[in-house]
Amino acid sequence: MMASVVLGGCSGNPLGLKPGATSVLDSVAAMPTPAEAVDMALDKYDAGRRYRGTQLLSNAAFAGEPLYVELFEGLLADKDPGVRGAAVRALGLHGRTDHVPRLAEMLGDSDVGVRTEAARALQRLHNPVAVQPLIAAIDPVKEVEPAVRLEAARALGQYPEPLVVEKLIAALADESLAVNAATVSSLRTLTGQDFGYERSAWQGWYGKSERPFEAGSVYVYEGYNRKRKWWEYIPLIPPPPHEPSAVPVGLDPTKYVPSTGGSPAGSR
Repeated sequence: MMASVVLGGCSGNPLGLKPGATSVLDSVAAMPTPAEAVDMALDKYDAGRRYRGTQLLSNAAFAGEPLYVELFEGLLADKDPGVRGAAVRALGLHGRTDHVPRLAEMLGDSDVGVRTEAARALQRLHNPVAVQPLIAAIDPVKEVEPAVRLEAARALGQYPEPLVVEKLIAALADESLAVNAATVSSLRTLTGQDFGYERSAWQGWYGKSERPFEAGSVYVYEGYNRKRKWWEYIPLIPPPPHEPSAVPVGLDPTKYVPSTGGSPAGSR
C-alpha cells in the first residue's frame, strides 16, 4: 500500500519505470536485464533509448567484458552527443590503455559534454599518447570551455614530464578560478611543491630545480559518489553508482615513487 502511494506520487518517472508499474516489486521487475540494456543501446531509431541503455551498462560491474567494451567503442561515433558522451564515460570506466588514443580524439568533439567526458575518462586510463591532446585541451585559445580545461588539467597530473609542468604553470594564467585550482592540484601531485596560484613563484622554483619530480606523489583520480535520491531508499531499488578514487589503469605506481637513488620517471 505504502509503496503504491509513494510511486503514485512520483512525477517525471524518476525511477525509469515502464508504464503501468505501481509497486516496488513491479519496478524491480521492470528494470532492464543486460540483454535488454544492450537492445536499448543498439536502437538505431531512438537516441534516448541508446543513451539510457549505454548508461545502464556503463554502471554495471560486468561491462568490462569484451562484448560490452566493443559496444561502447562503436557508440563513440553515434550521431547523438548524449550517446557519444555516455560511451566515452563507459570506456573511461571499463576500457584499456589502448583506448586512450581514441578517447583523446574525442577531446576534439563538437559537443562540450563529450569533450568533458573525454577529459574525465583520460584521468582513469594512463597512456602518454594523451599528453599532447590534454595540453591542447588546457589552452583557452584551443578549448573555450572551462569545464573541459579543468578536467584536462586534472588528467595531466599523472604525467611527470617537463613539458607538462611547463604548460600547467602557464595555465595558471587561465581566467577560470576552477581551472586554476585543478592546475595547482596537479602541480602539487607532480612536484610535491605548493606555491598556490603564484605563477612567478612556480616558474622561479622550476627554473632552478634539477629534479622537479623528486618529491612528487602517485596520481589518484577523483572517484564519484553522491547522496541517495529519496526513491533510492526504497527496498530493492539499487543504490546510486559509486566509484572509489584509484590509480589509473596502466599507471605503474612504482615508476612514480621517488627513491633515494634517483628521480622518478619523467624527471629531467
